[in-house]
Amino acid sequence: MKIALFATNIYPTPPINEKIVYAPLWLTHYIAEGLKKKGHQVYLFASDDSTSDVNIISDNLPSLSKNKEWNKAFGNSKANWRMVLRTGYEMQLVAKLVEMAQKDKFDIIQFHSMHFWVYLASLMKNTPLFYSFHDPLNFPKETKAVKLIYKTFHEKKIKNAHFISLSNTQRKPLPNLNYAGTVYNGIDVDRFKFSEKQGSYLAFAGRIIRGKGLDIAIRVAQKTNQTLKIAGPVNDHKYWEKEIKPHLGRKIIYKGMLSQKTMVAFYQKAKAFLMPTLLEESFGLVLTEAMSCGTPVIGFNRGAVPEIIAQGKTGFVVHNERGMIQAVKKIDSIKREDCRQRVIENFSLQKMIDGYEKIYLKYAKNRNR
Repeated sequence: MKIALFATNIYPTPPINEKIVYAPLWLTHYIAEGLKKKGHQVYLFASDDSTSDVNIISDNLPSLSKNKEWNKAFGNSKANWRMVLRTGYEMQLVAKLVEMAQKDKFDIIQFHSMHFWVYLASLMKNTPLFYSFHDPLNFPKETKAVKLIYKTFHEKKIKNAHFISLSNTQRKPLPNLNYAGTVYNGIDVDRFKFSEKQGSYLAFAGRIIRGKGLDIAIRVAQKTNQTLKIAGPVNDHKYWEKEIKPHLGRKIIYKGMLSQKTMVAFYQKAKAFLMPTLLEESFGLVLTEAMSCGTPVIGFNRGAVPEIIAQGKTGFVVHNERGMIQAVKKIDSIKREDCRQRVIENFSLQKMIDGYEKIYLKYAKNRNR
């Protein structure tokens, strides 16, 4: 098959800067290279400083971070204008994709990107298009804008556009979209190596915003007399200053942004990983990364968490702070080998790549009849 993939050209694919947290680009990179190894012709629409080992189509555009004029304007803009500039920059490359698709260059087109491009399906009716959205379908919660966009699109009944959910839970806000299947995100289990030795602290990793529940994790650690180590970028500075920073000390430790290599040791040396999310997460890569290293996980019953954790075997799904406290007290009942095995069987890179390929082959076959 000839497969076109697009995520963004804001950063290179993969994002080599360790300080950039942009999971969709890493996933797109792994999918692209994995499909190539399976013998498919992969065309990755990405910035010209991308290093994925496939056919890179950049239309001579460097990543936004390397384009001095665009980056200057982007960096100095307020939030709403930053999104306008980002969309405009991506649109230049998407236009190239549309141009090639209209010449019937691809068998499959896959977007791992923002929701804007869903409306382009009507311009590429001869090719099956697939969309994987890496946020909840009701995001942002305050406006439910994505839900509105996809609802109006669904009503147009454009038959060549299909959606691939990252979890079955992700479908709940819009259960009647034209879903082609569910493919869980995968991780490199060879990179997130297993450690059989139980760790000594509780761990939390993720963007530091209220919705991720770090303040809850801190209270759980304090009430169970455990050390909590924290990794991730501070994205909500008011929340950080008021509710997080005052608790930092000998037993509540902020490690900052960690490289992927350092994150492996961070997971391995933890006795449990906490995910007290208040968001309807579409997936939870941090859970699978921790389990791959052998670390049991405890997460709130929100979003895809119950699909990732095998209750009582790789960790615990709980409903509130009290439940998380109780789960920490019985974490020694979880076998680290079971955590690792669940990831290998359900959330590996190979499992993810095979999942996308299976869907693509089905629709490419129907297209060629």
